[in-house]
Amino acid sequence: MKVILKSDIKGVGKKDEVINASDGYARNFLFPKNLAVEANNENMSKLKAKQDSKAYKKSQEKEEAEKIADRLSKIMLKIQVKSGANGKIFGGVSSKEIADNLEKQYQIKVDKKKIELKDTIKTLGTTNVEIKLFEGVIAKLKIDVMSH
Repeated sequence: MKVILKSDIKGVGKKDEVINASDGYARNFLFPKNLAVEANNENMSKLKAKQDSKAYKKSQEKEEAEKIADRLSKIMLKIQVKSGANGKIFGGVSSKEIADNLEKQYQIKVDKKKIELKDTIKTLGTTNVEIKLFEGVIAKLKIDVMSH
């Protein structure tokens, strides 16, 4: 019997997956515990509509991420820090500071976890940073660290 899973079941399948289950397993375990529904025409069309809406939402999010990536590639983010006489920065510029400055200066909200920064920026000058906005969408941002 073909059934549509309503939740992830270890060793069986993931949510919204269509699987073949034995009649007894489906009737005696999956249906009574509300873990699956029969894969009839009505339920299959509901599943397809749900998957289509997910795909549409994902494409919208990707489009939005591409627009932001395009804006970020044209930006030279200026961050002012205190530095010593030899150009060394006290502390360093972290991904949180980069995210905060992006929001303050350009009203672009980026999660600090998406900023690919191996280590804090510890020197004055220009640095290129990659930001993973969405799967397959990576923005390149130029950051100019200046002394004030």
